[in-house]
Amino acid sequence: MKLRGKQLVTRIARTRNYCVQSSGIRILAGLLTLREKVIKPILAGAGKPQRGPKPKRIGPIDQHYVNLQKEIRLLFVSLGIAM
Repeated sequence: MKLRGKQLVTRIARTRNYCVQSSGIRILAGLLTLREKVIKPILAGAGKPQRGPKPKRIGPIDQHYVNLQKEIRLLFVSLGIAM
């Protein structure tokens, strides 16, 4: 992602370090949370379908994760990435 182009961070002069802009802190925190809590778990479960008995009750959020994993698995098959 182009954080400097979006003006979320600025480079500190004559260093390799960056400073987060006050307006970008919320956006960066949201992106990090999205990556860690949503994208990684979905991709981790996309490659292998779960085996064994299914739970008797599944919550609505868990059902959304299952549906997303199925769709991503189908996308990977269509792209020839997975079988």
